[in-house]
Amino acid sequence: MPIGFETIDQMVPTFSGYRRPNGRIGVRNHVAVIPTSVASSSVASRVAADAGPWARATPHQMGTTQPDAARRQTERVLVGVGRNPNVGAALVVELGTEDIDADAVADRIAAVETPVETLSMREVGGTTNALAEGVERCQALNAEIEDARREEAEVSELVFGVECGGSDATSGIAANPAVGNACDRLVAAGGTACFSETPEFIGAEHLLADRCVDDAVRKRLLERVERRENMAKLMGVDIREAQPSPGNKEGGLTTIEEKSLGAISKGGTTPVRGIVDYGEELPVGGGLVLMDTPGYDVESVVGKVAGGAQVIAFTTGRGSTTGNPIAPVIKVTGNPNCWERMSNNMDVNASTVFDGESLDTVGERVYEKLIAVADGHLTEAEHRRLEEFAINEIQPNELAELEVRG
Repeated sequence: MPIGFETIDQMVPTFSGYRRPNGRIGVRNHVAVIPTSVASSSVASRVAADAGPWARATPHQMGTTQPDAARRQTERVLVGVGRNPNVGAALVVELGTEDIDADAVADRIAAVETPVETLSMREVGGTTNALAEGVERCQALNAEIEDARREEAEVSELVFGVECGGSDATSGIAANPAVGNACDRLVAAGGTACFSETPEFIGAEHLLADRCVDDAVRKRLLERVERRENMAKLMGVDIREAQPSPGNKEGGLTTIEEKSLGAISKGGTTPVRGIVDYGEELPVGGGLVLMDTPGYDVESVVGKVAGGAQVIAFTTGRGSTTGNPIAPVIKVTGNPNCWERMSNNMDVNASTVFDGESLDTVGERVYEKLIAVADGHLTEAEHRRLEEFAINEIQPNELAELEVRG
């Protein structure tokens, strides 16, 4: 039985979402404007801004040419974003010189019957024409999906990604365990919860390993932790000595073990049923699944969104404002000062545990916020259009191993 609550109502909660042709349920109905490289990212952003409030751009920093393993990962993320059930339709924008071909990305998105178009800046005659043509194509795509109506769905169809950033001592005491309690509730109702940031497993990986459902998952988890640590050593960094970060220390964290124990608590207490690669598709009804990602918050969130997470919870004690263009981000803080000073960025106040509220009750509030957001309630990040997006860039010392793995 998960820690923090005795029973869960037998009636599975529901929300209303957008049923996609492949059966997945979205909690938003965006037209995603997806650039294939940094060279087309500015145009994608302008197109989305001019097209309408329903358009969301995913500008990123990746170049037009990448090593094969890096290109495959970038393409996997772009396709995953286009397939996320919060995306009703997609426009893939390219300069026209990229290794990643817009038509190939569009074909893979269209495989799940998402309406999709492409736009080549070179083919239409440069930036000015691309902006006009892009807006026109976005509006045509929106016309295909704007009549979509929400229908009732069970929370078992939700994939809930959880993240922490700008952590302090209150994160591991209040915010992260409260989000973990919400994850336990969702998993008990048949849904999927996912947390990531593999470097933040270090120091607590043995506890996660003990929770793995079988030897194969346990082996995969420990291999991924070892690889992340060895990669850092190749760059002359000892993660165990370099962590916590200066900001974490200023917030009261003293050791990597302390930070990691707090970080993994946001995933709750249920068995670890799998671990997937960065941006790899997450299962619906999969229980607790980990994703192998870097520790950079924005890239980590994007990996889970590319994997299909419809909603993200993001805990912070020091006041991160991170959002995402595709998935609503619920901000949870356990720091009373952060809540007081940055309440227009925060959605859930978990610092009430210091006044005597139980983690079980705070976890229930996070769970209720998850359902409300899935049902259409806007998060503070959505109100303010905070929409950071970045794709993990594979480092040179990773490339050889990934090329072998394919």
